[in-house]
Amino acid sequence: MKLHEKIALITGGGTGIGKATALLLAEKGAIVTVAGRRENKLHETVMAVEKKGGKAFYVVGDISRVEDTERIVQETVRNCGGLDILVNNAGVFKGTKITDTSEDEYDRIMNTNLKGTYFMCKYSIPVMTKRGGGSIVNIGSTLGIKGIRKSTTTVYAASKGGIVMLTKTLGLELTPNKIRVNCICPAVVETEIFETLGIPTEQIPERMKTWESFHPIGRNGKPEDIAQAVLYFASEHSSWATGTIFNLDGGVTAE
Repeated sequence: MKLHEKIALITGGGTGIGKATALLLAEKGAIVTVAGRRENKLHETVMAVEKKGGKAFYVVGDISRVEDTERIVQETVRNCGGLDILVNNAGVFKGTKITDTSEDEYDRIMNTNLKGTYFMCKYSIPVMTKRGGGSIVNIGSTLGIKGIRKSTTTVYAASKGGIVMLTKTLGLELTPNKIRVNCICPAVVETEIFETLGIPTEQIPERMKTWESFHPIGRNGKPEDIAQAVLYFASEHSSWATGTIFNLDGGVTAE
């Protein structure tokens, strides 16, 4: 699957799924821009891409702010000359019971995960349309399509459920623009996000091991697993797919 000279923008591109996706798309020939809040992590991704002979840029921004979503797209176009592929990967997670959830926490999760994705799409669409079409790949979650017993993730689940329906409706809306919109829904993927949840660092490997049994296939996901699926939906090999919700979850939703 080649992406020669295609221009890709990946939010949350400094670590985890975003970084793995940037490396893979660049390897396949895409010019990559990664966006996120932490400049040092974005710079590391760009350096990793360039070390492998690829071409990459970064833009610092917070997609929970609408003005930043517009600026991220504008800077991508200025640096790269256009936009063909948008990967909406940036997100925040916190597991809190609804009775313990504050308005600030609700806003932080919804504004990043759902609102940020929505407005990244909004500002990318005109640019893609001018280039004759493109591909939008949203990163959802198993929690956005399936209730998990004992899971206290109501806000996160609601935000990811919103992304699922955004994918379906936008996929239909954009057929005249020749822009395809698809969504990948992972279960537990081993990324740095777990370091932000208040779990003591020394306990994370043990927790990861525990989560393996959650997946019928017997292991957690790796960022590279998700990157391979993004590559498929970003490429012309998926030219007949739009509005698709792809469960990449080690069998969780098959139960």
